[in-house]
Amino acid sequence: MTHNEERAQHADQPLPPAPVNDEKGTAGVDRPEGPISAAIIAAGIGAAALGLFTTLAEASTDVADWLQWNDRVGPLSGKTLMAVIVWLVSWAILHLALRNKPRETGRALTVALVLIGLGVLGTFPTFFQLFAPE
Repeated sequence: MTHNEERAQHADQPLPPAPVNDEKGTAGVDRPEGPISAAIIAAGIGAAALGLFTTLAEASTDVADWLQWNDRVGPLSGKTLMAVIVWLVSWAILHLALRNKPRETGRALTVALVLIGLGVLGTFPTFFQLFAPE
């Protein structure tokens, strides 16, 4: 039997089923990018929260006292822990809200970069000292 005859003989047999993807049921289907976008945006929100808490602690002695959870560390302990809490809560909420969205990472990156920029700005002494009481 020649090679062409073998190929013709197997042509009548059905093709094996395509591999199954757990998310959508068929291979080759993209998974939603919403969970990735949620993580990216939440990171930006956490950075912005750190900048906000830093600026608020400089602007108000009451806020600084409230954020002083450890005497050896000072208000930095509260600022960082509150920023982590904001980050985790925002990540959970955004994950639920965006979990089925197909294509969001481009916008998410833009939003996160703006939020990270605001967060970095809020942690610069030349910025947050503008809000310090005289």
